[in-house]
Amino acid sequence: VQAPTLALPCRNALLMCTDTGDILYEMQADDEVPIASITKVMTLLLALEAVEAGKVSMTDIVPISEHAYNMGGSQIWLEPGEQFTLDELVKAICVCSANDAAVAVAEFVGEAAFAEMMNQKAAELGMTHTHFVNACGLDAEGHYSSARDVARMSVELLRHPKILEYSQIWMDSLRGGETQIVNTNKLLKTY
Repeated sequence: VQAPTLALPCRNALLMCTDTGDILYEMQADDEVPIASITKVMTLLLALEAVEAGKVSMTDIVPISEHAYNMGGSQIWLEPGEQFTLDELVKAICVCSANDAAVAVAEFVGEAAFAEMMNQKAAELGMTHTHFVNACGLDAEGHYSSARDVARMSVELLRHPKILEYSQIWMDSLRGGETQIVNTNKLLKTY
C-alpha cells in the first residue's frame, strides 16, 4: 500500500517515531537549511548533559557577559553582570526562546568552544547535514541543519525527561516576578 501524498506548507519535513526511530514521512529531509531557534535544541541538550555528568548544576549562578547582552532577537533582556541560576536560564530558553539566555548558557557550559562541542555532538548523533556556528540560531554563514538531523537531535533531547518540565510551562516569571515569560509554543494552549 502506497502512503498518501501530503501537501505540506513547508520546504522540508520529517516525521519520526520517537520510540522506534521509524520514519513515517519525509519531504526533502536532507536539504541543508537555516534552522533559526531550533538550534537551541542542541544548546539545551549539551546543557542537560553537562548537568547529568556533574560538570554543572542547575543551581549554579551563571554570569551574564556583554556578548550575551548584545544578542538581539527574542530575549529576556539580560544585563551584563546580572546573575541567574542555570535553571532560570534554561527555563527562559525553553519558554520564550531567549537568545541572550542561550548564549549565556553556552558560555557557562562550554566557554569559547561551545560551537565546537555542538558540532562534535552532531557528529556523534550522525547528523551529517548540520553545522553549528552559534548557540542561539541567529543567521550566520555556515550555520545550517536538515529536517532529518533536527529529528535526531530532538529525539536525543527527549531522552532527558527534565526538558519536559520546562517545555510545558505556559507562563512564568523571572527576577522575582518582575519579568513575565510566555511560551512561544502556542500549541500548548490550542491543541
